[in-house]
Amino acid sequence: MDNSVILRLDGVSKSFAKVEKDDITNALENIDLTMKSGEFISLVGASGCGKSTILRLIAGLITPTMGTVTINGKEITGPGPDRGMVFQSPTLFPWLTVEKNISFSLRMQKKLKGHEDDVLRMIRLIGLEEFKDDYPMQLSGGMAQRVALARSLINGPEILLLDEPLGALDAFTRMNMQDEILNVWKEKKQLLIMVTHDVDEAIYMGTKVIVMDAAPGRVKAQIPIEMEYPRNRSRAF
Repeated sequence: MDNSVILRLDGVSKSFAKVEKDDITNALENIDLTMKSGEFISLVGASGCGKSTILRLIAGLITPTMGTVTINGKEITGPGPDRGMVFQSPTLFPWLTVEKNISFSLRMQKKLKGHEDDVLRMIRLIGLEEFKDDYPMQLSGGMAQRVALARSLINGPEILLLDEPLGALDAFTRMNMQDEILNVWKEKKQLLIMVTHDVDEAIYMGTKVIVMDAAPGRVKAQIPIEMEYPRNRSRAF
């Protein structure tokens, strides 16, 4: 297992100003976490406990009010290709095909030449070879979410952040997508951090479950899940 990436949140707190009144909301308070490559971290907790805020801090979309977020000792100051993020909605470009959605970032960085085979391999990995020339409106919700996942993976991010990516899917599609994500993670062996409200999903997928408490958001427990993959959904945990 590749342990080259060490992600640390040291004494991280995050506050937001309220628009309607002269007040602040303390979203996170004194978060200390260490995560590394090869781990699948499931973040669970009640709404408003700061799970998505943690992802946004790691992605570099926002900065801490206090504390530091570092990768291998280097402080995160903004977004970067070493981190990919997938949201609950696929947010694909509707005017681009599956193939062009997945290759978009490579084309923008002028890196597509020589990596065409990587794009096709990614399409095979998510099982959409027959749909590579289709547009998002022609795809099911689960298929579109797989495209969004592949688009984040194509740059080979060392850290993949998933913010409730399966929440809007029906139960059957959700189970299939859980296994799709696990297959990608097992092949890439990067650090994967997923926010979910589903405790069964968190345990089924994760190597560790981090339980958050609210008002303000803080870490309540870190629970290792010491079971081999593939896991049996019917097994009592």
